[in-house]
Parts: sequence; structure tokens; C-alpha cells
Amino acid sequence: MMTEHEKLLAGQNYDYRDSELQGMIKRGKELLRVINTSTDIEQRSDAIQKLFGKSGKRLTINGLFSAVYGNHINVGDDVFINGNCTFQDSNLITLGNRVIIAPDTKLYCGAHSLDATQRFGTRSDGSKYLITYTKPITIGNDVWIGGNVTIIGGVRIGNNVIVGAGAVVTNDVPDNIVIGGVPAKTIRSLKPLN
Repeated sequence: MMTEHEKLLAGQNYDYRDSELQGMIKRGKELLRVINTSTDIEQRSDAIQKLFGKSGKRLTINGLFSAVYGNHINVGDDVFINGNCTFQDSNLITLGNRVIIAPDTKLYCGAHSLDATQRFGTRSDGSKYLITYTKPITIGNDVWIGGNVTIIGGVRIGNNVIVGAGAVVTNDVPDNIVIGGVPAKTIRSLKPLN
């Protein structure tokens, strides 16, 4: 039988009030408190390293940052995350190398059923719980994400991509393009990197 955490990562119906998941959320909140309030560079850097599942070299978080678990986030080298970004990491979020994320960007792995009758489940004791399904988000190397962008679970963004400010990314994005709009569409091609 799968644990609730395993169900979460598999994109299945899971109970977020599970004690293991709640412990992970509590740990994440404690580390985020340090990241978002500490002026001690070493203490803040240590909390960032502990929060993420994997963090590469020279990771910068510039300003307030929000996540649910933290340990579902894996980032490569030379990643820059600007202020007021939210990573709703109810599944894996993976950032490649040299990713730049502008302020107010949101990455949402979780979703709920379109059928309103399927949004809440019932436990054996009769209590209700919110049903959430999750999908990972993967962002390639050399990606620049503009301000106030939203990326939905299940999206894979290729390498050498620019996402224009305010875009809502709902579908996979191939390499070497600029996208923008709601929903995001191709604006133009970019020269491939060597």
C-alpha cells in the first residue's frame, strides 16, 4: 500500500492531513521563516540548502520565497529566484542550470477535479478532505522567466527559453523559443546555444 507521500508524487488522490506530509510542511515553514527573515548570510544559506531536495552552486533567492514542502524542489547551478515567488511543490519542481525567475512568479503543481462532486473525499470517520492531484514541473537550462508568470503542473519547459512577463504556461514548451500571453503561445524562435 502506498503512503500518502508516495500517492502525492504519483499524482494520485492523497490526504494532505497525513502526519508525514504535515511534518514535511512544518519543517518547510520553519526553514522558510529563516530564509525570509534572517540577515545572517550563513544561516540563510544553510536553510536554503536544507529546504531544497537538491540545490546547485550559486543559488540566489532575492527576497521573500514561498513553498509548501521545499524538499520537492531541485535546482541546478547559477539559479536566480527573485522576490515574492511561490513554488507550490506538491510534486517535483526541477530547475536546470542558469535559470532566472523574475518577481511574483508562481509554479503550481496541484490541481483539483473539474467535477465539483469530486473535489472532496470522505475519510472512514466521516470527515471530509480536499482532493488534490499533482503533476511535476520541469524547467530546462538557460531559461528566463519574466515577472508575474504562472506555470501549471505537468509542464516541461525546454532549454534556452524566454517566458514573457504575465504569461500563463499550460502546455509544454520546446527549446529555443520566446513565449508569452494567456495562455502562453510562441512569439518567436531563438538561436540555439552551442
